[in-house]
Amino acid sequence: MKKFKSIFILLAGIFSALPAMAQTSESSWVSQFQQMDSNQLTLLIIMAVILGVIILLLILMIYLMSFMVAVFKKDSPELAQEPSWWDEFKLKHITGKLKPVGGKEEKELLLDHSYDGIVELDNHLPPWLVNVFYVTMAFAVFYFSYYTVLGIGKTQLEEYAEEQRIAAIQIEEWNSLALISIDENTVTFDATTQALESGKNIFNANCVACHATDGGGGVGPNLTDEYWIHGGSINDIFSVVKYGVVEKGMIPWQDQLSPEEMQNVSSYIQTLVGTTPLNPKAPEGEKYEPAIEQPTDALFEDELEFEPVEAEGENQ
Repeated sequence: MKKFKSIFILLAGIFSALPAMAQTSESSWVSQFQQMDSNQLTLLIIMAVILGVIILLLILMIYLMSFMVAVFKKDSPELAQEPSWWDEFKLKHITGKLKPVGGKEEKELLLDHSYDGIVELDNHLPPWLVNVFYVTMAFAVFYFSYYTVLGIGKTQLEEYAEEQRIAAIQIEEWNSLALISIDENTVTFDATTQALESGKNIFNANCVACHATDGGGGVGPNLTDEYWIHGGSINDIFSVVKYGVVEKGMIPWQDQLSPEEMQNVSSYIQTLVGTTPLNPKAPEGEKYEPAIEQPTDALFEDELEFEPVEAEGENQ
């Protein structure tokens, strides 16, 4: 009867805590509950009643089983003395059989040394700890055989090399996608030797007829001075190379050159500025002056606080 009362009190505590838990949770289910029609509410009530009946039957079965066990133990004293399966399992695999401390059997466990009156007993380790030790030994043998003896598994160095290989492939794919997506807004000056050599070869193959080998100009404008018709930034040069200037005879190269190649030749053209060609063409367009980037931590004049200095005559 005591077990039944404890179970009933536990369930009552759980059900009494449900309203408090509902207040702290979201109220979305409340709105869904209010939107149900009469048929859905009836079905929900029936399901709740069935669930409650099942819970009550389970509680009744547990109580009857405990009552029957108590009756059997009372009628048969040998059953009361017989340990349950859990007691046997715990004794065999968890705690083990320990000799009592303080009795006569303690002398059999005493070791032949002591420290400041503190003696040490030679009790065996609990079975669960011994089993864990055996499992670790078996795992160590399997691990060593799998990775070292048989060589099936990859070592840490091999896994690291594989991760580096995969990362290199991903970086190459990312770079290829980044090069494909280059346009007049994302183009940058590439000062690497490989890019400038590529741009020089493209320039010599396609641009020398109009701009001369040294960029001094001919049919096209001079590319070595500071004057530009359509702007001298890397973005402006890339835009002219990509879309061309049809009215001036400059054809668009976006169908013949890749975005990377157009960036390379635009970067090479910028390296021609300041060089001395053999027969330079007269400057055309407006002088291009690169914009000086303002430091992010710079203060403007309106942000500076100046204190007026009084004249000496005013103080006298």
